[in-house]
Amino acid sequence: MKVIGVVGLPASGKGEFSKIAAAMGIPVVVMGDVIRNIVKKAGLEPTDANLGTIANKLRAERGMDAIAHLCIAAIEEQHAPLVLVDGIRGDSEVRVFREYFPTFVLIGIDSSFETRLKRLGTRGRSDDVGSAGALRVRDERECSWGLGEALKLADIHITNDGGLESYAEKVRALLAEQGGQT
Repeated sequence: MKVIGVVGLPASGKGEFSKIAAAMGIPVVVMGDVIRNIVKKAGLEPTDANLGTIANKLRAERGMDAIAHLCIAAIEEQHAPLVLVDGIRGDSEVRVFREYFPTFVLIGIDSSFETRLKRLGTRGRSDDVGSAGALRVRDERECSWGLGEALKLADIHITNDGGLESYAEKVRALLAEQGGQT
């Protein structure tokens, strides 16, 4: 099994990447779902603040690679030649995936701050932030987990500052190169 991971700042296009992969029949394991499930079990609202608090708590208690370790079983349960891991947030997570999956490939999604802020105003998720200041705070929090370092470790970079169809074409081509069906 080949595992590919996607890393990028909030609203860079990780979710769209995953939707395209799923439409191509590639199983997707979303790291953020681990956090969302813990927040739900705790009876909390899935807000940015609650998700961030739980993610920080897990990392403080179990190490910066805690969420990656929690995802390994879900990845291994997939019976497919290619599996996508969405939402890598740190370099320690990248190291875990490279250790467990020797053919692991990391894809970094690059998108400008202005483009990401505009997307947050339209996508309608409960954890979306509504201002430039709030996005900067979220970026800083996620970079404190090693996200910037993880982006530097990417084997492949893809830019997502244009339209959705242009991005989708790039993603489909990249996934086909990695062994996904077209």
